[in-house]
Amino acid sequence: MFLTGGLKSLLPHVLRRIIRCNRLSISNTSGMAEGYKQANVVILHKSLADDFEKFCHANSGPLPLLYRSKPGGWKCPSLSSDSDIRTDCPQYRIYEHGACTGSLKSLKEYSEQLKDMVTFYLGCSFSFEKAVQNAGIPVRNVEQKCNVSMYKTVVPCYGVSTFCCNLVVTMRPIPDSKLEAAVLVTSELKEAHGAPVHMGDPGLLGIQDLSKPDYGDPVHLHPGDIPVFWACGVTGVEAVINCRAPLAFTHSPGCMFITDLKNDYVKVTSSREVPQVYCISQDPLHYSIVSAGAAQKIKTLETLIGIDPGDRGIKHLQRQDELLKACLSISHARSVLITTGFPTHFTYEPPEENDGPPGALAIAAILQALEKEVVIVTDQRAMNLNKKIIEEAVQLGILKRPVPVLSYQKESADSALMFLCENGNPGRPRFDHLIAIERAGMAADGNYYNARKVNIKHLVDPIDELFLAAQTIPGVTTTGVGDGGNELGMGKVKDAVKKHIKNGDVIACEVEADFTVVAGVSNWGGYAIACALYILNTCDIHDRYLRKAVGFPQLSKKMVWLSALPSVTKEEKLLKTLVRHGVRSGKTASLEMEVDGLPFYNTHSLMIEKLL
Repeated sequence: MFLTGGLKSLLPHVLRRIIRCNRLSISNTSGMAEGYKQANVVILHKSLADDFEKFCHANSGPLPLLYRSKPGGWKCPSLSSDSDIRTDCPQYRIYEHGACTGSLKSLKEYSEQLKDMVTFYLGCSFSFEKAVQNAGIPVRNVEQKCNVSMYKTVVPCYGVSTFCCNLVVTMRPIPDSKLEAAVLVTSELKEAHGAPVHMGDPGLLGIQDLSKPDYGDPVHLHPGDIPVFWACGVTGVEAVINCRAPLAFTHSPGCMFITDLKNDYVKVTSSREVPQVYCISQDPLHYSIVSAGAAQKIKTLETLIGIDPGDRGIKHLQRQDELLKACLSISHARSVLITTGFPTHFTYEPPEENDGPPGALAIAAILQALEKEVVIVTDQRAMNLNKKIIEEAVQLGILKRPVPVLSYQKESADSALMFLCENGNPGRPRFDHLIAIERAGMAADGNYYNARKVNIKHLVDPIDELFLAAQTIPGVTTTGVGDGGNELGMGKVKDAVKKHIKNGDVIACEVEADFTVVAGVSNWGGYAIACALYILNTCDIHDRYLRKAVGFPQLSKKMVWLSALPSVTKEEKLLKTLVRHGVRSGKTASLEMEVDGLPFYNTHSLMIEKLL
C-alpha cells in the first residue's frame, strides 16, 4: 500500500498504474500530480452523447470539455498515453434511472455495456491548486488533507433536452487579502473552471450550512478567510441524476482521472482585462468582479460628473470608487426602487425642480433594458405629475414601458418594513437596491431644507424611513445621488457637508446610503449610473460572474442596452415635457455653461462618445 504523502510529485502515468492495480487507498486526488490536469468523468449511452455535449458547451464554466470518446472508447489519446477509463479513477459511481446504486473500484465488469457508451472528460478545479499555491495563496483542503467541499446551489444551468440541473460549486477559503490574486490566477485556467463564480455569503447561492457539503468534506475557514466558490464538474453528476438514464457512470466526487497534460496558463493579453475585486455588501458579505478596463471607464465617468459648475465645494464630498461600487451592487440586483423629487420652488405649483426626474428615468430605462424590476417612489402630492411624465416618456421612447409609481406614508412603526418586505419579513425583501437621486433628505433636526435653509418639510413625505429601514434588512443596499449634501443618502458625507458646503451645518442630510454618488448636477449622476451599468454588462468578466458561468454571454442584447442609454435628444425632449407640466429649473446658472461647445447639462453625451 502506498502512502499518500509523496503522491503529489509522482508523474500521472505512474499514478494511473498504481490506481489501476488497486494499490492506493485514498478518498480523493486533490494535491496529486501537481501541475497536471485532472478530469471529472461522465459515461453515458451513445444516444445521449450529443445532447450532453451541447449541455457542456452551454455551461462551460462547470463543464469545460477536455475530451469526448467514441462509443466503446476506453482510451483518451489526447489526454494520456496509456489509460483505461474502466480502471484509472480511484472510485466510480453507478447510476440507474437517476439513482446511485453503488460505488465501484473498477468498471471492467461492465465492459460489454461500455461498448455502447461514450466517456466525457471534464476539467477539474484540482488542476489549479498548485498554481494557487505558487501565487502564495493557501489551499485549505490540501493543508487539512481532505477532499474539497462541494455544494448544490439554487442557480439553474442552461438546460438541453433531458439534461437540466442546478449548478454545483466547490468552496475554498481564501484570505481576504488574497482574493484578487486568487481570481487572477484561476481566471487564466479556463479548463479548470476559470475564475470564481461567487465570493462571500454562501446563502446567496442557496447554501445554508458550509459544515454540511453535499459532496466531499467540510473545509474549515481560518480567521480572515472568505468563502470563495468555483463552478464544479460534479454539476455533470447532477445532470446524470436528473436525466434518469437507464445506466450511467461517473467518477466518485473527488476521485478524478489524472491526465498527462500540464496546466495551460492563458495569460491575460492586456492589463485592461485583468480582473479586479470589490466588496459591494457587508451584510450579507458579497464581492463582485470587473475588468480593469471597465473599472477605469467608470472611474473616468466619476471624474466627469464631479465637475462643480456652481463652485459649491462638492469636491470635498466625493469618495473614490463610489460610482463603481454602487453600480456593481445595482448590477447584481433583481428589483430596484428609485425615489426622486426635491420641491425647492416651494412657492410655486408644482414645487419640483427639473434636476432629478431625468436622471431617475435614465436609470429606470437601463434597468428595464437589463430586464430588472423597477418602481419609482415619490410624494403623494406628486403622484399624478410623475405618472404623466412617465406616460410621456414612454411615448417619446425614453422608457420601454411604464414604471409603477408608488407613494409611502408612515402609518405605524413598521410601515417601512411592510413597504419594503413581504408581510414585513426582512427575510423576503421586495427590493434589492434603493436609489435616491436629488431627493430631499432629512436634516439632523428632523426637517428638510433647500440650499437656502428654507424648511420644506410640509412638502416632503418621509421616504427617508425606507432608507433607514433598509439598513436593518440583509441583502438590501442603497445609493444616494446628490450635488449639495442636503439630498437623501448624503448622510454618509455629512461631516464634510457641514464643514465645506454653504449652510451645511443646517441643511446636511442625516440619513446615510451605502454608496454616495456626488455630481455637479444630480442628473449627471443618474446618467453616469446608466452608462456604468451598460459598461459593466458589456464586460465579459463581469457578465460571466453575474451568470455564474452557466448559459451564454448576454452580449447579444448589447444593442438593446445601448438604445436605452440617455442621449442629448432624449434629455431635451424630457426637459420640454417637464416645462409643459410646470416643472422649473433648479440650477439655471449651471445649465447655461458650456463644455466642448455643448450645454453643460448634456455632459453625458460626451461620456457616451468617449467611453462607449
